[in-house]
Amino acid sequence: MFGIVRPCTHRLSQGLKAEWMAHLCGLCLALRGDHGQFARVVTNYDGLIISVLTDAQSGPAQARRRTAGPCPLRGMRTASVAKGEGARLAASVSLVLASAKIRDHVADGNGALRRRPVAAAARKVAAGWDRAGARTGATVGFDTAVLVDAVDRQLGIEELAGPGTPLTVITEPAETATAAAFAHTAVLAGRPGNAAPLAEAGRLFGRLAHLLDAVEDRAADATEGAWNPLAATGATPAQARRLCDDALHGIRLALREAEFADSTLVHVLLVHELRRSVDRAFGTAACSHQGHGAPGPYDGQGGNPYGNGYGQPSPYGQASPYGQPPRPGQAPAGGPYAQGGQNLNGLQNPYSGGPMGPGGPGGGHGGGSGGDGGGMPQFPHQPKKPRGFIAGCAVAIGLCCTCQLCCAEEYEGPWSRKKREGCCRDCDCCDCCDSCSCCDGCDCCDGCSCCDC
Repeated sequence: MFGIVRPCTHRLSQGLKAEWMAHLCGLCLALRGDHGQFARVVTNYDGLIISVLTDAQSGPAQARRRTAGPCPLRGMRTASVAKGEGARLAASVSLVLASAKIRDHVADGNGALRRRPVAAAARKVAAGWDRAGARTGATVGFDTAVLVDAVDRQLGIEELAGPGTPLTVITEPAETATAAAFAHTAVLAGRPGNAAPLAEAGRLFGRLAHLLDAVEDRAADATEGAWNPLAATGATPAQARRLCDDALHGIRLALREAEFADSTLVHVLLVHELRRSVDRAFGTAACSHQGHGAPGPYDGQGGNPYGNGYGQPSPYGQASPYGQPPRPGQAPAGGPYAQGGQNLNGLQNPYSGGPMGPGGPGGGHGGGSGGDGGGMPQFPHQPKKPRGFIAGCAVAIGLCCTCQLCCAEEYEGPWSRKKREGCCRDCDCCDCCDSCSCCDGCDCCDGCSCCDC
């Protein structure tokens, strides 16, 4: 799962998460359906943006969905997944660009690809993916020759690059390839007027992808003696960051010029998550807000942030005056449930340690079934028998593959079978702003404001 846009599901509402997963699974299944099981290894987070862009321009997505069967990566659950030309275009682009990535690593002599037998096998796989991508691209009217040409030019440009060479010269092939792919989504969606702004957004996205890859790999490339754009040209990380920030701003402006039927997911991925990708690569933080659970730009209710006449602004953009209700055993931070406060009926907060709280009448810590403070009766609970080593390993693999170890509200320990919470359940990435205020003066949202827009 390679790619620079890797959203944490805690920042997506259930609706947006379902849509994102529909495109991800749709890309994976399109690769399998046209090119076999092995082709699924090129499924990537950036490729699905092609499918997202196509759907965002095409209107209601119900006609472009199908129900897929159980999959281990979805916890053996069925799901509604994207189908049609957008998913197939994403599959074609993913195959060709994965082929380019392999050839680039072979040329740089990264890792095991320094060995001739491994490099020869990798080149053979890359050539097969080029042909497969061309076949799929032809079915949706997309000529992958522009992608292959860009890949072929990349090596020559890198060989000629030296100190003082502008980074934009080195990123030009990637920019050309992604611009062509983004622009073709307008053709598939029947919106030819979107081709120019989406081509510009794709060009800048390609620049970002190349630069962020260079920044993230700089230390590893230096250790292995591999070619790196920053080291070859003598560019500093600060110079690369300025180019990235300019590209982020350009993408926002380009998307404002395009007309979408529903731009919510596009805005989340190409504005908010793309900025987070830049911050992650450069080791900076975009926002310190940690207002868990508050509605924000990712709640799926903000309408169309580009102001094209589609969608309406959300009336739910303000924090509730009643705060957040507590989870069992946890004292909340504010509202009538706050420490020592009273609820709406005038009763003492049971979490405040008052007359009805822990230690008061009927309190204790859960109470007993008789003489321990008059609490709720406790029924005997038979703990589950722990799993053996092999069975536990199998369950642990399943939990990892389905991301439950990270994101589940609650899951069963693979060996102990005790109830546990996902490690990112309350992570700092859930940082929508309660006050709906922006940190850096973004003007791209009409009624949709957030901390890093």
